[in-house]
Amino acid sequence: MFLVAVHGGAGDHPSSKSKVDEIKRALRLACMEAVTALSNRSSALDAVISSISVLENDACLNAGYGSNLTIDGQVECDASIMSDSDEFGSVGAVSGVRNPIQLAHAVLKHSLVPSPLGRVPPLMLVSQGARTFATSNKVPTCGLTALVAPRCISEWEHWKGLLVDSPSPTPQGDLDTKMLMQDTVGAISWDLNGKLATGVSSGGLLLKYPGRIGEAAVFGAGCWSQSDSQIGVACSVSGTGEQIIYAAIARTLSEELLESYSPQTGFDAENAFERVLGTHLRRHEDESRPAVGRRLSLPFGSILSRILARLWCAFTTASMAIAYASSYDTKPKALILRRPDRDSASAFIASLSLTR
Repeated sequence: MFLVAVHGGAGDHPSSKSKVDEIKRALRLACMEAVTALSNRSSALDAVISSISVLENDACLNAGYGSNLTIDGQVECDASIMSDSDEFGSVGAVSGVRNPIQLAHAVLKHSLVPSPLGRVPPLMLVSQGARTFATSNKVPTCGLTALVAPRCISEWEHWKGLLVDSPSPTPQGDLDTKMLMQDTVGAISWDLNGKLATGVSSGGLLLKYPGRIGEAAVFGAGCWSQSDSQIGVACSVSGTGEQIIYAAIARTLSEELLESYSPQTGFDAENAFERVLGTHLRRHEDESRPAVGRRLSLPFGSILSRILARLWCAFTTASMAIAYASSYDTKPKALILRRPDRDSASAFIASLSLTR
């Protein structure tokens, strides 16, 4: 079998039908790109790249075109990709690259080629160096303003005005959070050869400092994928990057899930999520709940000679947006999951079976 799952970021998604439909449409299109690739026996890595590229090209999401703007009104993107063979590549704070996930893949491929004079090839490139690498490796680039969407300009003006005018670090009252909704987008995939891959891409936090690197570029933080002959896990994360980086959330969660696996009972996912989000995740003293969306975690196992795949989604924010498809049902399903109790400090966990 094959499967793909994508996410549209953690946060507080709008409830209006037009906005919901826009987000779901982007997620379904991303899934369909991956389904087409996987049906043609492309690799899990290729499926992740094709699906995230679709998300990066859609202005309704915070990645590539439509990214949040830095405090000085620019687009700086982070992205990373990883296979279950420990292959990894990432880029950070890069401007003028249409699809940062494709550049992260180019870094991954470059890292596998022996370098002259015994030099160690990089796993991460940032800023202008990353853009120069894109040009030399034929990854499409663009003007520095080409990724600035009209929506993002109006949001930047709104929030920059609040930042300048407010004497308080956190303005009080109804702040109209409709556009503080998404951070990293991402995808996970399982191909017909049984290989796993995962990736993430992000424009980062609105009004971030220029040069800030989020979890989407950091090894073990934004995405993780590993497997052995029997079980495997892939995880793609969204949320507040600084908190996620502190705890290396993607790797920590994946390892907790693998340790919880039993051939008789499968994964103890709920307890693994609670341990990671409740114990390992660093919280700031003035926060009651970390803004992390455990976007997509896909453990699967061979139980009684039957391949089982399950999608777990856990988040501490108000909502998360996902879509998924598989060889059992190639028509993508898109959902915006919403926390029933917005004031709860615990993670909200949903579980979906992707096999019959």
